[in-house]
Amino acid sequence: MARIFLLPDVGEGLTEAEILNWHVAPGDTVTVNQIIVEIETAKAAVELPSPYAGVVSELFAEPGATVMVGAPIIAIDTGSSGANSEAGAGASFGDSRAASGPSSAGTIGEEGPSGRITTLVGYGPQATAVTRRPRKTTPLAPPASTRGLLPQAKPPVRKLAKELGIDLRTVPGSGAGGVITRQDVQHAAHPAGNGSGSAGPESSSTESSSAGSASTGQQRREPVRGVRKATAAAMVSSAFTAPHVTIFHTVDVTPMMELRAHLAGQPQFRDVKLTPLAFTARALCLAVRRTSEVNASWEEATSEIVYFDDVHLGIAAATPRGLVVPKIRNADRMSLHELAVALDKLARTAREGRVTPGDMIGGTITITNIGVFGIDTGTPILNPGESAILALGAIRDMPWVVDGAVVPRKVCQLALSVDHRVVDGQQASQFLADTAALLTNPALAITF
Repeated sequence: MARIFLLPDVGEGLTEAEILNWHVAPGDTVTVNQIIVEIETAKAAVELPSPYAGVVSELFAEPGATVMVGAPIIAIDTGSSGANSEAGAGASFGDSRAASGPSSAGTIGEEGPSGRITTLVGYGPQATAVTRRPRKTTPLAPPASTRGLLPQAKPPVRKLAKELGIDLRTVPGSGAGGVITRQDVQHAAHPAGNGSGSAGPESSSTESSSAGSASTGQQRREPVRGVRKATAAAMVSSAFTAPHVTIFHTVDVTPMMELRAHLAGQPQFRDVKLTPLAFTARALCLAVRRTSEVNASWEEATSEIVYFDDVHLGIAAATPRGLVVPKIRNADRMSLHELAVALDKLARTAREGRVTPGDMIGGTITITNIGVFGIDTGTPILNPGESAILALGAIRDMPWVVDGAVVPRKVCQLALSVDHRVVDGQQASQFLADTAALLTNPALAITF
């Protein structure tokens, strides 16, 4: 019996995802919990395991296609009536309800009696049904001639192929299991014999020559999907919903940099990279204690301000998929060393593209470290649901007046944007001044 696996909601109310890479093809035998596909949602890249054991009979979407939640993505022939497969699928995802009998929610990715698509355990289900857009963008099943021939390649390779205009279905893969590598794509774009001065296959093509697309300066276009699409929507919503106010403060952080150099040589800090961002995170958490309004949220439905007891600190990070803001949970309970460890782990996770949807939700306040790009300051946009975001600028050697004399000092600029419905000018100024003071004189306040 063929079982159809519907795209589940792997986040909180997500409506669509892009197929990045299939790990199986028609005819392959799969087991329960075997990774079958990698998708990109509005929050992160996610690997989906198979809820069934059997033989893949059909794939309904090619890599690069955008699929709506609840749409079919794969058919697996379980070779049975399906009852045993369903029970196994429920248990395989850790659903506690599987042990107590049939669940009204149904199998993962399937529509239950309530009409709701069952989510992956750990992300739902929610109390109310998710409002979804019309499924007009759901892709049709690929033509019969291409089924079973879906190219296997990692997202960076797919991006390169798209930029070079290469159809991956025409590229033989030299990697393990026939995976297409970056070198395979480059070889397809510049096959032997073109010559070093060739612009690639297009330069020798009669059609390309007649069209003259290269010589006319045709612009490159790229669809906006996944994380970048979600970020764009969130920033537009934030900018035009919350009344932003941004204030700035130039800070002498020489004492902080001196303490950083001293602590880096201490045994307890030798296992971690101690950065100015770690000091700033610690200072922010301490300053929140005095100005709780910056760790709050405006609730539109009730016109209430919700104050958070804990600081779940968002750290803006640039990744190949776009800007993500993973969270450090309970950052206010961490020491400087613990924050440094958490920041190092977060940076590695973001660089490797392993940020999960769960890492991205539930933040209360954010830091964006624009100084790593050599930028002095900016006007950061609030993350939706938060009332403050702090930008840390580059630390530079600058002339500074100390005791009436001009001397070289380590100086940086802080920029704080706040939701003026929640945080007024006095509170914003107090919070920024407190944060700056802790960076100027960190020895007693930040290290305990």
